[in-house]
Amino acid sequence: MADIATNLRRVGAQISRAAARADRDPATVELLVVSKTWPVPVLQDVLDAGHYLLGENKLQEAAAKIPALPATTRWHFIGHLQRNKARKALELFETIHSVDSLRLAIHLDRIAGELKLKSKIYLQLNAAEEESKSGFSEGELREGLDALLALEHLRVEGLMSIPPAVESPEEARLSFRELAGLRDELQDRWGVALPGLSMGMSHDFEIAIEEGATIVRVGSSIFGPRHVKPGASK
Repeated sequence: MADIATNLRRVGAQISRAAARADRDPATVELLVVSKTWPVPVLQDVLDAGHYLLGENKLQEAAAKIPALPATTRWHFIGHLQRNKARKALELFETIHSVDSLRLAIHLDRIAGELKLKSKIYLQLNAAEEESKSGFSEGELREGLDALLALEHLRVEGLMSIPPAVESPEEARLSFRELAGLRDELQDRWGVALPGLSMGMSHDFEIAIEEGATIVRVGSSIFGPRHVKPGASK
């Protein structure tokens, strides 16, 4: 088992160094520890090390873990969200990173109203329009932004992306830079604050921070190779 406390300190130091290279305050970058597939005792080690922000991508798995851990734990949803799972996601998570269409956002807004919640969301961009990924195209985002910002029960934190697969972390830099540039353009044209950029994972989070990430989604650098239950497919 990985030494989670040591790995958290190491990743924290990497975040600080990357922020310094970009002349940023490290406090402007949040570490979202991606806890998918890892059992409650392992996640308790993360909490014992003083880190309370966890990310899950499967609702059924998260629903079993969340009640078993302290209420001080903060949970973000980072997986693809089906409309029929929207209510459960809003009940379990303070923030949803993967709002990938106006239709889903409207649906979430209606349910958040029923639950009397003000939920935080990121708008997932699929700038390369990869068939294997969900998300707004740039055109769809510009066309729908007025409606998205008008939703009463959702607060748009910013943009989220998963860049195309590349061999070298440096190859992801342009994708991160373009997402930051689009965010800046939307802020300027619409006169709104979209402070969040959810981008960067274990292999490329330092590059993402250099390009403006405000929250990075890191799992394997904390836990080691992904935990899979015996008999489960990888």
